[in-house]
Amino acid sequence: MSTSTVDRPATEAPAPPAGVVAVVAHRKKTFGGGLDELRANLVAAGVGRLLWYEVPKSRKAPKKVRKALDKGAELVLVWGGDGMVQRCADTLAGSDVPMGILPAGTANLFATNLGIPADLPEAVRIALHGRRRELDLGRLNGEHFAVMAGAGFDGDLIRDADRKLKGRLGRIAYVWTGLRHVRGECVRTRITVDGADWFDGEASCVLFGNVGTITGGIPAFDDARPDDGALEIGVSTASGAVDWARTLGRMAAGRSEESPFVRITRGRKVTVRFAEPKTYELDGGARGTAKKLKVKTVPGALTVCCPDPAE
Repeated sequence: MSTSTVDRPATEAPAPPAGVVAVVAHRKKTFGGGLDELRANLVAAGVGRLLWYEVPKSRKAPKKVRKALDKGAELVLVWGGDGMVQRCADTLAGSDVPMGILPAGTANLFATNLGIPADLPEAVRIALHGRRRELDLGRLNGEHFAVMAGAGFDGDLIRDADRKLKGRLGRIAYVWTGLRHVRGECVRTRITVDGADWFDGEASCVLFGNVGTITGGIPAFDDARPDDGALEIGVSTASGAVDWARTLGRMAAGRSEESPFVRITRGRKVTVRFAEPKTYELDGGARGTAKKLKVKTVPGALTVCCPDPAE
């Protein structure tokens, strides 16, 4: 399914950053020369006023983002991986204050999808002077996500993935931990998309994608774009080791739609009902279990500093 979309107009990047810039950093994440280099780069760039917050865990970031907004932050720089970005994006949604991403985590899928490099000076330059794009976010049970969300097999996989293994092996770690869950039974699942019944049957996994490359660096949704006002929706009926080996193999090769165990569509508002509670996750962070998921796209919810088109 290929759909052409037009980028929303990007606002002009500001001149030299003379305003209030806030850094919200996961202090345990490393990137380039570290937070000392980041501070030096920002001072050298002429930032007028710098607010600085460090947190030991991503779940503590929203409080710091709110504090930065209360102090008049005109740009928020987020230092961390997808979990950190998700927590901050959820807080910044609808604020019109731009987010600059400094990809310091083991998983930086949102930054990668947007073309933000794993190069600290260049990431800082993009954050300060890059174009500002209004991008969509998804929202699941009241919480925003930037990359993807999922439930069932995917949620169990995220919950149990070993962080050290993930850091060393990337997508292989997800496949490794995922194969430990191939005995997880399918459960009766009903899905409505934009008010119409779309799926009613036994399923092992439901995914919602805002961008194309998802957990573990797997290209699952070829047509997903974070500025088209819609989410990609996928459901899998794979239920055993052989089924999942075939499914994961095709996903890793970028051919999800060819799997006999996968259905994919697109929509703006989705309701999922499970016969029993299933674990769900947002941007690589497990959130618990639920029998019902209410998912929607929030167009233009977040302004993000991105590379110029020529780059």
